[in-house]
Amino acid sequence: MSQSFDDISAQLRRRHRQSSRLKWISMGALGLAGLFLVLFFADMLNKGLPAFQQTYVEVELTYNEDATRMGRAAMEPEDAKIVSRSFERLIPGMLRDDPDLLGTTETRWVLANGEVDQYLKGNRNKLSEAERQAVDEKVESGQVALKFNTTFFTEGDSKMSERAGIMAAAVGTVMTMLVTLAIAFPIGVMTAVYLEEFAPDNRLTQIIEININNLAAIPSILFGLLGLAIFINFFGVPRSSPLVGGMTLALMTLPVIIIATRTALRSVPDSIRHAAFGVGCSRWQVVRDHVLPLAMPGIMTGSIIGLAQAMGETAPLIIVGMVAFIPDVGASFTQAATVLPAQVFTWAGEPEQAFVEKTAGGILVLLAILIFLNATAVVLRKKFERRW
Repeated sequence: MSQSFDDISAQLRRRHRQSSRLKWISMGALGLAGLFLVLFFADMLNKGLPAFQQTYVEVELTYNEDATRMGRAAMEPEDAKIVSRSFERLIPGMLRDDPDLLGTTETRWVLANGEVDQYLKGNRNKLSEAERQAVDEKVESGQVALKFNTTFFTEGDSKMSERAGIMAAAVGTVMTMLVTLAIAFPIGVMTAVYLEEFAPDNRLTQIIEININNLAAIPSILFGLLGLAIFINFFGVPRSSPLVGGMTLALMTLPVIIIATRTALRSVPDSIRHAAFGVGCSRWQVVRDHVLPLAMPGIMTGSIIGLAQAMGETAPLIIVGMVAFIPDVGASFTQAATVLPAQVFTWAGEPEQAFVEKTAGGILVLLAILIFLNATAVVLRKKFERRW
């Protein structure tokens, strides 16, 4: 039976209402996701920006004989209560390195302890009322002030929050990423070139392709277990080192680079290959001189995104021991090291209030690096992208 005009109109109105509801639901989901993102960044900025400031106190130092054994002896007792113990420990070494300091007096700005720092920032602290009054008096006289926290960027980890920094973790991250890049990029690109340009389409290559796609989707912690079992337990690679961390992350990054490279190779038109074959080029010459140069922008973009993903990983590096306490910058690929995500994870487990802002500050630095890498990938893609 044919439908009447009114029935058809009613169906159309119902479809339009359903389409409108779906549109508003989708816009609401997008708005909710954006709201969560804004709240996340606002919370990180609110907690992390104070980490880029640190309290310093101006004290008078008298380098006497007692100070060669105990740094506190160089300061007045009331100053020693608010100065960081990390600076007190430096004074005997300063006198050993420069004996001419003995018997002299100087005034300098030094790190205040973490409790004073938290008090000036309005956070919870353990200062007594008398100590707070003493700090307030020094603030009024200009002897205590918040300054840019260079220590956060120039020092390694420390059990004293005022001295803890990200330098050792940043160096460890760079060394780990260099190992990852050196292993994953050439192997991944060569594997993709073989599978896309040379390998026959048979059952074996199909199984390899399926496994590559599956490896790109498995949890990252499994790569950490693989690195622990093979690289550390079997091959004896030093635990907690950038070498083993980079090799583990290279396993995780390989599928991403292979898939991105194959996609870039497929984007090159077959007419380029046919033209090269037409002038007598061998298959390898076609790939080396024509296909790879044209696909390189896409390969670089995919590789940068893969490395950025690896840089943010924590689970596989925890398994291979890269959560060690590293106060000094490592100088070797085989020495114990840590990375920025693991450093943030370590600080997040500290009970002191001061490490909360250190954690958020480390997250901000890591986010800035990841955003920069992803932005670089987008710029490269836009700059070198070709439409055929």
